[in-house]
Amino acid sequence: MKSHGYAAHDNKSPLVPYSFERRDPGPRDVVVEIAYCGICHSDIHQVRNEWGNAMYPMVPGHEIVGRVTAVGSEVTRFKPGDLAGIGVLVDSCRVCANCKADLENYCVKGFVGTYNAKGYDGVVVHGGYANNIVCDMRYVHTISPKFGDKLAGVAPLLCAGITTYSPLRHWGAGPGKKVGIVGLGGLGHMGLKFAHSFGAHVVQFTTSESKIADAKRLGADEVVISKDAAAMAKHATSFDFILDCVSAPHDLNAYLDLLRLDGTLCLVGLSEKPLPVAPFSLTSFRVALAGSNIGGMKETQEMLDYCADHGIVSDIELTSVDKLAEAYDRVIRSDVKYRFVIDMATLKSSGRISKRKTG
Repeated sequence: MKSHGYAAHDNKSPLVPYSFERRDPGPRDVVVEIAYCGICHSDIHQVRNEWGNAMYPMVPGHEIVGRVTAVGSEVTRFKPGDLAGIGVLVDSCRVCANCKADLENYCVKGFVGTYNAKGYDGVVVHGGYANNIVCDMRYVHTISPKFGDKLAGVAPLLCAGITTYSPLRHWGAGPGKKVGIVGLGGLGHMGLKFAHSFGAHVVQFTTSESKIADAKRLGADEVVISKDAAAMAKHATSFDFILDCVSAPHDLNAYLDLLRLDGTLCLVGLSEKPLPVAPFSLTSFRVALAGSNIGGMKETQEMLDYCADHGIVSDIELTSVDKLAEAYDRVIRSDVKYRFVIDMATLKSSGRISKRKTG
C-alpha cells in the first residue's frame, strides 16, 4: 500500500518527505487515513537515537487518529468512515499470559511498536507522521463522536493519555488519596487532569512558577515549586502515590521522601540516563519505586471512552509537517502547552522523495 510521510534518515538531520510502501491489508486489517498525529517526547529520543536503538529511515508517530478507509473481510468492529485511533503498539504475540489478560503492552515476547520496530516477520514498521496506516483490528481503537470537533486533542490520548491513566487507575488514585504529579508537560498535564477527575487531592510539582496558574486551571489543589526545599519539606511522608512524568534526569529521592508508609512513586517519564536511588529513601517507610508502560488494548479503549464521557482531551498546539524541527526544539525547551499535534492535511503540500517497502 502506497504511503508518504516524513522520515528521519540519521540522528542529526531534519525529518524530510519520504514515500514508502506499507504491507497490503489482510482479512483482519483496518486501513486508516490519518488526520492527526501527536508529537511524543519519545519520538525525539528515537529520532535522535538517544536510546541507542534507532533504525533508519524512521517515520515516527504513535498518537494517531483518523478515519477508516477500508477493512478486511474478518473485521467486524469497523467500517469505512468510522473514526479510529492507533497508539504505541501494532502487534503482540497474543498467546502469552499477559496478552491473554488484555495486557498486550507487557507481552512476554515483546510487543511490536508502531514505528522504529520490526514486525514478527522481520519487516520494519513505520508510524503516524504519514497519510495512512494499516493495522490489525485488535490494535485499533474506536473514537467516540462525542469528541466532536476536538479530534486533534484526542491524538495524544493514545500515548500521553493511557500512559498516565493506567498507573493512576492501577494504584487507586481517587477520593481520600493524596496524589502528586511531577512535571507539567505532555504527560504531566494529562496525569493532572485524570487525577483530578478521579477525585484525588492532587498536588502538582513543577520547577516553573509561571506554570502555577495553569496547573490550578487544569485541576491541581496545590502547586509546589520543586526547587523550594522548604515547600517540599512541608509535604514529607504524606503522599499515597506520586506519578513522575519527567523525561530529563532529576532527583528521585526528593520525591521518595514525600511518600507515606507503603506509598508508591511511579515513573512514566523516560530519562535517557540512569536515575540514582538512595537505599534509605526506600527502606525508611517501606515505599515502592515502580514503573508503568502505556496500557493494554482493553484499558486504552476504556480510557478513550472515559475521556469521551467526561470531556477530557489533551491541551494541544496544532502544527504542520514543515515545522517539525521547530516543534522538536520547543518540546526540548518545554515550550509547548502541552502537546504538539501534526495536522496531516499539511502533507498535501509537501514534497515526496525516495521509495522503500516497509511494514
